[in-house]
Amino acid sequence: MINVTVWNEYRHEKADAVVKKIYPGGIHGCIADFLRKEKGISVKTATLDDAEHGLTDKVLDSTDVMIWWGHAYHGEVADDVAEKVHERVLRGMGFIALHSSHVAKPFLKLMGTSGSLKWRTDDFERLWVVSPGHPIAEGLDECVELETEEMYGEWFDIPAPDELVFISWFGGGEVFRSGCCWSRGAGKVFYFRPGHETCPSYHIPQIQRIIINSVKWAAPKRILEKLHCPHVPEPMAHG
Repeated sequence: MINVTVWNEYRHEKADAVVKKIYPGGIHGCIADFLRKEKGISVKTATLDDAEHGLTDKVLDSTDVMIWWGHAYHGEVADDVAEKVHERVLRGMGFIALHSSHVAKPFLKLMGTSGSLKWRTDDFERLWVVSPGHPIAEGLDECVELETEEMYGEWFDIPAPDELVFISWFGGGEVFRSGCCWSRGAGKVFYFRPGHETCPSYHIPQIQRIIINSVKWAAPKRILEKLHCPHVPEPMAHG
């Protein structure tokens, strides 16, 4: 069983009628709903306004993969909570950063860069599979077309991905590295670009399949107890 925590700011859905209509149960609720239909995945959710942002030690200690959706309130995430998420990834937890989480505190800690990029309001997007043999691309055709999505463009200030699974092309001609994989410590990290709050991207079956696949890819074999520099005894002399 893969234990997943879906984290979301859950502010736009309360304040914006358009977003609420698209995601009446919140973006986290939408993602949790389709993940729960997948055999072998257990899901809980957490939001910005929960106590400790819903990410207590108990929750973190029982999370194998965290999915993070943030947009406008990154600065309200407590530094100590972001650090605990970061440390948990280094010990083995998978971390999936969605859309505007390119500047979420845990993601920036894991990347060590600014996460900056170009953006524009909604545009047509073609999401190209550039690594068809990768587990995250399993079950997809050569591309996924999104009739409306927020445009993100290069240059995207991230470390060179260990593996690049998707590249986006937009109606304005821009391209973007939209599906990026890294190893950080004992954990795996996946950044996936689609998911602006005013677009119904998380209702699209192919996008759901990518997120399900990424959960399975990021799931740890084991999580280390702690990160430390142990002193070891001198080796026994060979006779």
